[in-house]
Parts: sequence; structure tokens; C-alpha cells
Amino acid sequence: MKYAGLQAQIWKNNTRSIILLILFPLVLFSLVFIFFLIYGYIEPDLEIDPLNGFLLALPWIAAGVLLWFIIAYNSHTSMISRATGSRSLERKENKRVYNLVENLTIATGMKMPAVNVIEDDSLNAFASGINEKTYTVSLSRGIIDKLDDEELEAVIAHELTHIRNRDVRLLVVSIIFVGIFAFLTEALLRSIRFGGRGNKKGGAAIIIVILLAAFGWLLTSIFRFALSRKREYMADAGAVEITKNPSAMASALRKVSVDSRIEAVQRKDVAQMFIDNPGEKKKVSFSSMFATHPPIEKRIRILEQF
Repeated sequence: MKYAGLQAQIWKNNTRSIILLILFPLVLFSLVFIFFLIYGYIEPDLEIDPLNGFLLALPWIAAGVLLWFIIAYNSHTSMISRATGSRSLERKENKRVYNLVENLTIATGMKMPAVNVIEDDSLNAFASGINEKTYTVSLSRGIIDKLDDEELEAVIAHELTHIRNRDVRLLVVSIIFVGIFAFLTEALLRSIRFGGRGNKKGGAAIIIVILLAAFGWLLTSIFRFALSRKREYMADAGAVEITKNPSAMASALRKVSVDSRIEAVQRKDVAQMFIDNPGEKKKVSFSSMFATHPPIEKRIRILEQF
């Protein structure tokens, strides 16, 4: 397996980011229009014109989506920190980690990212951020303490590759839009539930919303799965290109696979950012078809072929 090239991967991820920026709002608006279309058909006596209803709702939905995106885009760092329980790791706390990060950034010509620590004995790590001001490499206490220098260097190189490839920005955009979809779906359900008390017709609206929400969840899940799997192979290969040490990357993944579950991580969208998804089952099953990460055993086998 060969690393496909930095510029080619950056171009692909930038293109995917643009597609996501267009695709997610289109999915949301389409589902809202379908809601008015179906509800108007089921309840014709309400005289709801689907197009007029949609056009009246469109400015409010667009404004809500834009406001959510602006807030989430500018506060994603604190949001991810809260979701993962990470905090800033000061240089004086662990010079070993800082030396490894600095040496790798110098070797790759990158600007030094922020370094965070997750106070958990399990082994995991992730990168986040949308630009040089917010790029961050987060490491669990377990992965810092239980990996030797070469293994930890490979893990850090893996996360730096995610930053170089713009994987992190792409994932942040997808997390924001999935959050928008989930929030609006819940808000619509609440408004119908409380507004429809004593009104039997409100039950039909709730059923429609639930069905459309399930369909929307499926679509957004497919988008998320499509984004995640290949990027892990590319980051593994990028780490080998930087460190010239495929055995260290393979050894690190073996140790990570034993215990990668970070207890603080409950959100599935954030869990996909880790080097090994702490929320996914390790056994091969039907659910593995919807996994955000490829099997870690397969990643190790590919690394052993370098």
C-alpha cells in the first residue's frame, strides 16, 4: 500500500467538504418539503398547500441552519473538548510528548498544533480543528503512558496526517450538519407533540416526522460512513511515510485494540474522530457494515506489507 499523495488527498477532502456544505442543507430542505407534501395529502381538510407551506417555513429553517452552523463552526473546539473530556496538556507536564510532536511538525513543515490530554487509562487519540489556529492533537493518558516512544510517535504522525489531509475539517463539517439535522428533528417533534395535544391529527404529523427522521438519519449515516473508512488507511500510510517505521504503527494499533474505550465519549459523531472508534464493536457482524473505521486487524495486516 502506498500513500496517495498529500496534495491529491487535500484536494479530495476540500471537494468533499464543499459537497457536504451543499448536500446536507439540500437533504434537510427536501425532507421538510416531503413532510408538507405527505401531511397535506393525509389531511386534505386542513387545506395545506405543500409548496406554500414549504416556502413559508424555508426562511426560518435556513436562518436556523445558518445560525447553528456559525455558532458550531466557531465553538467546535470547546464542543469537542466537552464531548471527549480533553484538556490542554502543558509542556511542563510532559516534555516527552511535546518533543515528539515538535520533531514531527518540523520534519513535515507543519505548524505546531495544540496538544490535549484525556484523563483516561484507555488507549486512544484523535485530531481536530478547521485551521492552524484550532488544530489539536488529543491523546489519552493511557496511550501516553503505555506506548514506547516509537509507537507514540507513529500515533502522533497518524493524527498529524489527518490534519495535513484536511480530514479533521471535513469531519467537523459533517458533525455540525448531522447535529443540525438531529436538533431540528427533535425540535419539530417537540412542537408537534405539545401543539398537537387534544388534536388527533397531530398524531399523523408525528408519524410522518419519525419516518422522515429515520430516513434522514440513514442518509446522514451513509455520508458519515463513506467519509471515515478510507481516511484511516490513508492516515496509517501517512504515518509510515513520516516515521519510516511501519512496525511501530502496527504495534501501536495492537495495543490500542486491547482497550480503546474512552468512558467520557458518548456521542457517536465525535467518536468517529478517534484512531479507533471507542463506541464500535470489535467483532465482525452485520453492524460492521455501518462502522466508521475499518477493522483494526486489517489495518495491521496492511501495515505489515510495507
